[in-house]
Amino acid sequence: MSKTLIIGASGKIGKMTTELLLKNEQNVVALVRDKNKLSDLKSPFLSIVEQDLEGDFCNALKGCDQVIFAAGSGGSTGDDKTVLIDLWAATKAANYAREHSTKHFIMVSSIGADDPDSIDGDLKPYLVAKHMADEHLINSGLNYTIIRPATLTDEKASLAVTTERPKDSDKAKISRENVANALLHIATNSPNSNRIFELFDGDKPIKSAVK
Repeated sequence: MSKTLIIGASGKIGKMTTELLLKNEQNVVALVRDKNKLSDLKSPFLSIVEQDLEGDFCNALKGCDQVIFAAGSGGSTGDDKTVLIDLWAATKAANYAREHSTKHFIMVSSIGADDPDSIDGDLKPYLVAKHMADEHLINSGLNYTIIRPATLTDEKASLAVTTERPKDSDKAKISRENVANALLHIATNSPNSNRIFELFDGDKPIKSAVK
């Protein structure tokens, strides 16, 4: 049976995705800096690896067929952590995945990562980091899926999304639960071709929207 490593499994999207995969009886390795943040998760399908992404976490990928990179530095940290986590840790993860012959790498990126120069302000360093991490994955030789969610909300999952950017910028958002459910679908239906797409709340079932 396949095994998925979730990097950043104690983050909001990472933990939701971990829970969904476990409910679907998928083998999960959860990589976290503090395992106590997952103390409420009990499952025979779960293994927890406690390591710092700023260090060497290569061994966490051993025996894993698939990687979901859902880690992020967080909005309260500085640009230094953005570089170390959103860029450098993501880059290392792709390198480690290649060393371990991982079959599929799923990257949780961000809307705007395709063109950081189109954005001015405090968000630009974050988008540059995401852009560079995405480009490294694209050129890694790995089979990849890159998801670029819109502005994240804490709304309940509607299980209806779209990959088409809304004309109204106010509608360019998506609930974290919808992202997690999209990750579940992708992780359990690994594609044969590389894909990059944006993701928004919409009106299509996840299965049909995320083909």
